[in-house]
Order: sequence, then C-alpha cells, then structure tokens
Amino acid sequence: MNPHVLVVGAGLAGLRAAEQLRAAGHAGSIEVIGGEPHLPYNRPPLTKQALVAGPDVMTLMFPRRPSIENVRWTLGRRAVSVDLDGSTLSLDDGSTRDFDGLVIATGVRSRRLPIGEGGGPAPTLTLRTVDDALALHARLAPGARVVVIGAGFIGCEVAATVAARGGAVHVLDPLPAPLAGVLGPAVGSAVRARLEAAGVAFSLGVGVAQVLATPTGGYAVHLTDSADVITADVVVEAVGSVPETEWLAGQGLDLGNGIGCDGDLLVTRGGIPLRNVVALGDIARFPHPWFGQEIRVEHWAWPTDLARRAAASLVAGLGPTPAPDTPFTPLPSFWSDLPGGRIQSFGLPPLGLGDVRLLEGEWEGDCAVGYHRDGRLVGLALVGLASRMIDYRTALLDDLSTGTGAGADAGPTG
Repeated sequence: MNPHVLVVGAGLAGLRAAEQLRAAGHAGSIEVIGGEPHLPYNRPPLTKQALVAGPDVMTLMFPRRPSIENVRWTLGRRAVSVDLDGSTLSLDDGSTRDFDGLVIATGVRSRRLPIGEGGGPAPTLTLRTVDDALALHARLAPGARVVVIGAGFIGCEVAATVAARGGAVHVLDPLPAPLAGVLGPAVGSAVRARLEAAGVAFSLGVGVAQVLATPTGGYAVHLTDSADVITADVVVEAVGSVPETEWLAGQGLDLGNGIGCDGDLLVTRGGIPLRNVVALGDIARFPHPWFGQEIRVEHWAWPTDLARRAAASLVAGLGPTPAPDTPFTPLPSFWSDLPGGRIQSFGLPPLGLGDVRLLEGEWEGDCAVGYHRDGRLVGLALVGLASRMIDYRTALLDDLSTGTGAGADAGPTG
C-alpha cells in the first residue's frame, strides 16, 4: 500500500515538501491544502517591484516540477483542527481528510498590535500575502503620507519603496535603530542613514498607543508617552509574525514557539517523535547542533533547506526506507535589498548581539560584521561586499562546524 500524505500549507514550504517527498521515493498520493486561493508564489518582491507596479500573482508563481504533476492542490481552504491519533484533518468548509503522513507547513501570519479603538486591531494594512500587496498598492497614490509601524526588514523595505515612489514615509519603532533586534544598533544606525538619505523619516525609541480613523478619510497615529499625533493616509503594521498553529491545539504538542520537532524535523509529543508527522519552514522549531539550542527561522530560503530532511524523515517513518543518520545542520541565511546596497546574513546574528565586531570596511559604508557568543562566531552580516560573500560564508561554516572559534578575531582574507 502506498501511504497518503497531506501537506498543510501551500506556500514555498508546501511546494518544496511535495517535491522532496517524490525525490525521497514516496509514490503514494499527496494533497497540498492552502488557505490562500493561489498556488505557491514568491513573496520577497511584494515589498519591492511588485508593490510599485502592482503584484501579478501569475508572474510570481513558482514553477512546479514534473514530478509533482499528480499532486492534488486544495486551495482557499484552511485547516481548523487535527486528530493525530485518528489521522484525520478537518477543514473550514466542514470536510475532513484522512492521512497516513502529515506535513505541517502552515508558516506564519502578520502580527497585529492591539492599538485600534477599544484595544482591538487598528485600521492598518499588513504585508505578507499578494492580496496584502494589492491592497497596499491601491492606497499608494503619488504623494501619499505613509506611516510604517516597525523598523525590521519588512518595514524598512516598504519604507524604501514608498519613498522611491515619491511618498512621504515615516517609520516608528521602540528600538533605538532600524534592525537593531536582528543585526544590532551599529548596523542599524548605518541602515538608518542610508534610508534617511533616500527620503525616509524615523521616530525611534517610541511606541504606538493607538491608530484611529479620521473624519477626512485619513488616520491619526497616537504615540505612547507623548502627546504627539502623526497624520497619515496609509498606516502599515510590520511588527513581526505569529505562527499558524491554532489548528494543532489539543494534541499534546509543544506550540510555545512554532511547533517543537526533533533534529530530523519529526514533530514531538511529550518529547517522543511522531514517525508520521513532520514540520518545516517558518513554523518548525528544532535543536541545531551548531548553535547548542532550538531554533526557529523565518528566512525565505529556509523551507528549501529543510524540505529534503523532512521528506526523508517522513518517508522513513511511513515505510522501510532507512532514517537519516547524519546530524542536520542547515545554515540560516537571508538577504534584503535596501538603499545603498544589499544586506546578506548567515548564521544567527541575534545570538551574538552582545559581541559585535567590525571585520572589514567601515560602519558608514560597505562592511562585514561578525556576531560572537562566548568568543565564537555565530553569525555574519555583509552590507554590500557581494564579492566577499563566499569567503565569509565559508569562514562561518568552518567556525560553526568545528567549534574552534577560528573566525572570531578576523575575517577571511582573499
């Protein structure tokens, strides 16, 4: 008998899971279920060129390999609950699905702050899906006054795009610099200078108390600990994300931060791996030998990095195929295109914010920055320096895989 596998989540993680299940030898049926009405599409352009031109989901869709031509796609349907012991999934239209194997790939949704009237959600826009981008694009008339709440990567990318279109954009964040929680205040201050030169205004070290609609059709953004009010035509919330795990409640799973897995991406219950359930992508939290702790990563390439291992683990759990027998050590990485050059990161810089070192260049220009924990390099960020990317990535891999701390004092030479 060929087992039937359900993949819950039809984004990049769901697509890669289906592809890698076939590559791992799964010959049974696969159904991919997704809450959006679209086939898997590329999200990074949504804050950039697609936001300017107006996103066209057809041009953003990922190509699908011939190996998954017979995969069933059920779109516009959300999972509402699952019975892991009974191997049954319930959807929002009242239908159910039985499964032999389950892939959890539901990812995350945009976080919303309780800053609307009465403490509910505010009349703001978010940007994660193509429909979000369509809604925002429609509001970005020339000269629009835009407030962006949150100075992380999404907030900074949206602000740069709005400024490039001639909008008046104002970014608010409680941290002292953009990206400070991810790359530290020194890199953040350099990014701020580049964005300000491109026309972006910042108010940092401030929070937002409330966002209210005004009689004229605009919005009033009230700041905390201040009588200041910023008026806007559009307000965008870019304050992080929330894992889509509600449908997994009541199953004894560890849902404290995404979903807890073992080192092979098998979902655990009471510390015991479930051989027929895996997770991957933004939602998966698993122990990483190089960092000495569990990690959950929301980088764009992460689903691709995790899909092969998750598929191999599930196929082994469903049949006679041997389970993976080598430690799983993917290297987190991400990139962001901002005014002044691309930022690339490898490893986990937030783990090393207590020991940040300039390895090459100058803070105000192109530079390489190392992030250390206990004297050991755990992350890198490159501002510009694209030609040095391979050298620095290799040095970090050497450092992490050996644990010698060889890259802690200086960058690679080349």
